[in-house]
Amino acid sequence: MGQYFDNEELKSNLKTIKIKILGNEYYFYTDNGVFSKNGLDFGTRTLLENLPISEIHGNVLDVGCGYGVIDIILEKVTDASFEGIDVNKRALHLANMNTKLNKCSHVTFYESNVYSNVNKKYNFIITNPPIRAGKKVVYDIVLGAKDYLELNGVLYIVIRKEQGAKSTMKELEKYYKIDVVCRNKGFFVIKCILR
Repeated sequence: MGQYFDNEELKSNLKTIKIKILGNEYYFYTDNGVFSKNGLDFGTRTLLENLPISEIHGNVLDVGCGYGVIDIILEKVTDASFEGIDVNKRALHLANMNTKLNKCSHVTFYESNVYSNVNKKYNFIITNPPIRAGKKVVYDIVLGAKDYLELNGVLYIVIRKEQGAKSTMKELEKYYKIDVVCRNKGFFVIKCILR
């Protein structure tokens, strides 16, 4: 599955990055062995900039949260409560540090292999799925979300065209009403409403 999931032996190189988005400035600790350690990746930026912020409410789950970017940024611009899950222990440690750094009070992070430690339902699930983990993991995340969404719950994902956006949408249509919210340089932001 690559370095993002098995990074215990990687030498630490803790640093701080600054991210400007949605009219605010944020600081994040990052390190070796985490996704997008040098700054906000284009896919996540595209996702965040195209979410209907005013509609995000209730309980939100971020699957594959990394060092906490989605949860922390959205916590500052919505009234929702956020939970982030990941299998990467280093990323989760950073996410907890970043919660304190950005003074977040409605964000928690915990370890879970996809939904293995998730035991409730959410109004929204948001994910930039770990494509490098392989198609099975991505499908487990996006198709499995249906079992963890409240009635009328919504899944938002971002995925690149060349990394399987079209085939993923075909699978999603079996369980969700889907809408492509945005296409940007090969990235698709997809809204999936539980049928």
